[in-house]
Amino acid sequence: MITVKNKSEIIAMREACRRAADVRDAVAAQVMPGVTTAELAACAEVRMRELGCVSAFLNYRGFPGLICVSVNDEVVHGIPGQRRIKLGDVVSLDVGVRYEGFVGDTATTVLVGVEDMLTIRQVQVAREALTFGIAEAKTGNRVGDISHAIERTVTGAGFSVVRQFVGHGIGRALHEDPEVPNFGSPGRGPLLKAGMTLAIEPMVNQGVGDVDVMKDGWTVCTHDRLPSVHVEHTVLVGVDGGQVLTQGV
Repeated sequence: MITVKNKSEIIAMREACRRAADVRDAVAAQVMPGVTTAELAACAEVRMRELGCVSAFLNYRGFPGLICVSVNDEVVHGIPGQRRIKLGDVVSLDVGVRYEGFVGDTATTVLVGVEDMLTIRQVQVAREALTFGIAEAKTGNRVGDISHAIERTVTGAGFSVVRQFVGHGIGRALHEDPEVPNFGSPGRGPLLKAGMTLAIEPMVNQGVGDVDVMKDGWTVCTHDRLPSVHVEHTVLVGVDGGQVLTQGV
């Protein structure tokens, strides 16, 4: 069921999303050569405790991590562990927190001394696609308008969108209706209404859009093992476009 939130629920969503953005930015600041992905998760745990929130990911459908840390060809759902970050890595951080019954979800990609211009452009395009998608999250539009804006931006720049994993509605649950694909046709899909909250999350591959799920049952990698970039905001559907709730400071 697609939910439209009332004023008090939107206020609660803002608080959850503000905390998610805070944790995301705190972890991103710690991404540097020599740090393990487990240490990044530990940083997230400390900051969540300080903010009075908890991970929305830990044990969700069995996921074993507090956050997702996906490196290089890993698209999403990377499990924190003993892997050490090194120069040249593309590190995607996906953070979800639960606060007073509501969930905020956000992701960013950090480049660690990357000099390859194609990868740098890939990150820029992913962020542009997210911005254009958010602009279409307006009352009276349809989900397909968001999807099309993302796909057009990504493919027009020579990159690929992941089709097997998509954005989603969000609120009291991490995943709610509707699904928000990163591909589609304008004017199609569920109608957007004021008060809906969506997690819009382009996953942009340098090569093909196809992906593989690894033996751990979680980590998703690009089929051709070329780099992937993941960015995400939780947004509130509005009259003039989506209002970002996970903006950060």
